[in-house]
Amino acid sequence: MPRHATTRHYLMCRPTYFEVTEARTPWMDPDEPVNAAVACRQWEQLRDRLRALGHTVEELPPRPGAPEMVFAANGATVIDGRVLGARFTHRERVLEAAVHREWFLSHGVTAYREPEHLNEGEGDYAITSSWLLAGHGFRTDLSSHAEAQEFFDRPVLALELVDPRYYHLDTALAVLDPAADEIMYYPGAFSEASRAVLRHRFPDAVLADSAHAEALGLNAVSDGWHVLLPEAAHKLFPALRARGFEPIGIDLSELAKSGGGAKCCVQELRGLASH
Repeated sequence: MPRHATTRHYLMCRPTYFEVTEARTPWMDPDEPVNAAVACRQWEQLRDRLRALGHTVEELPPRPGAPEMVFAANGATVIDGRVLGARFTHRERVLEAAVHREWFLSHGVTAYREPEHLNEGEGDYAITSSWLLAGHGFRTDLSSHAEAQEFFDRPVLALELVDPRYYHLDTALAVLDPAADEIMYYPGAFSEASRAVLRHRFPDAVLADSAHAEALGLNAVSDGWHVLLPEAAHKLFPALRARGFEPIGIDLSELAKSGGGAKCCVQELRGLASH
C-alpha cells in the first residue's frame, strides 16, 4: 500500500550532560565511558534528519544534574493538546519531570495534569487511532493506566513487560502508522497474556526477533512512512520495506549505552502549536 508521511511536532533535549553513573538497566555499565561530544553529534543527526523530513523539532534546554534528560520521550505524554506529566521511578530522574512541566506551562499549556501514579511518559505510552497502548512491569505502575484513560478519554490496552532489557514499552513496541493501527513489536518482551492481546488486536503487526530488539530496533520514530531507528538494527529494514515503509538508520551508539534509541530522544507534541 502507498505510504504518506504526516508532519509531526516534536520535543528533544541535547545530551550535554549525558552520562552513565550506575546500572539501573541491563544496558547500563558505569565502567564503559560515555563520550558526550559524540553523543551530541549523533543526537544532532537525528534532530536534523527529522527537520529535513519536514517535521518541527523544539528543544528543551538541558539541565545539570539530569544526565538522562536527553530521553525526552519519558518526560510527559501529549495527546490532543492535553499533557499528562511524568512521575519517575528513580530519584535520579525526578528533576526531569519538573523541567518538562515548566516547559509546557511556559508554552501556554493549560490542560496539564500532575500525575498521581508512577508513569514515565511516552516511554510506556504509545498512541494509535484506536488505543492508548500502556506498558507496565518495570517503570510505570498499572494503576497509572486508569489515570491516563480518564484524562485523555481514550481506551487503554495494558501490556505487561517481563524482560528487564525492555524496561519501557518503547524498547519493545513502535507505532508505525497510528491512523491505521499499525505497529511492530518484539513478542519476547511481553507476558504470554499480553502477547495474546497483541496478536488479537494487531494481527498484521511487524514482528521483530531478539536480534532486532537487542539492537534497539523497536525504539523507532515513524511519521507514517519514514521510520527512523538505530542503524545497528539494519536487519529489520527489509521487513519494514516490505510493508511500504522507508527505514532510515541513525548512529546512536553512545545513547545506546543507556538503553536509549531514536524514540527515547523524541517526545511527540500532539495537538500543540509550535513556537
